[in-house]
Amino acid sequence: MNTSFTKTAAAIVAGSFLFACNNAAEQKETKTDSLATSAVETPAVSNAAPDTLFNGKDLAGWHGYNKTGEVKNWTVEDGALVCHGAAHGDTGGDLVTDKNYDNFELSWDWKIGKGGNSGVMYHVVEDPKYSGPYMTGPEYQLIDDIGFPEKIEDWQKTGADYAMNLADTSKKKLKPVGEWNSSKIIFNNGHVEHWLNGEKIVEFTAWDEAWNKKKKEGKWKDYPDYGSAKTGQIALQDHGAKAYFKNIVLKPL
Repeated sequence: MNTSFTKTAAAIVAGSFLFACNNAAEQKETKTDSLATSAVETPAVSNAAPDTLFNGKDLAGWHGYNKTGEVKNWTVEDGALVCHGAAHGDTGGDLVTDKNYDNFELSWDWKIGKGGNSGVMYHVVEDPKYSGPYMTGPEYQLIDDIGFPEKIEDWQKTGADYAMNLADTSKKKLKPVGEWNSSKIIFNNGHVEHWLNGEKIVEFTAWDEAWNKKKKEGKWKDYPDYGSAKTGQIALQDHGAKAYFKNIVLKPL
């Protein structure tokens, strides 16, 4: 037997085995890395329970925007959170949640007084450099479409993404002043929906090209921080008029 040939063959076999093992290890490592990357890129599904933002009894969980003292222009009446409009202005008496939220489904019931005006904002940033929540938080508009004492544009009417996206009038079913309406905002990684009395009336994508164009050319062109935050507080607006809210529930997404 040629021992030199035998040793050479053995070396070849051993080398092939080592190459196969290393190649398998590399494939396993690549597969593991791929799974890890996939896990990072896929948004986690939240199993968090819905958060009841208003307990129907008091203002627990809320405070005045940029304030720490007693809230006087909001009270609780018959299980509803009521704005009395005592501030008589756009920003003086807005309420905000103590907590911040990012992706969510927010639902609430509301009604408004004759000629009234209010709104619900989200991703609000509380800071002394801002005079009100509207400077940072997009708004689901609430207003007396018919009886408001001044002429209003479509972007100012109930259900609109205020000064940005109009409500679909073909699906909008607004109840008369003094009757309860049900509304909902869904915000999920930039996908936004407004619902009114069971119908989706607004849908858009935050921060895309169309959104940025509207911000740059419209009412918010001089408000650089409007709509930029990806997390923040929920705000109820005191616009100097009486407004009622109840069944305020937020489900994290």
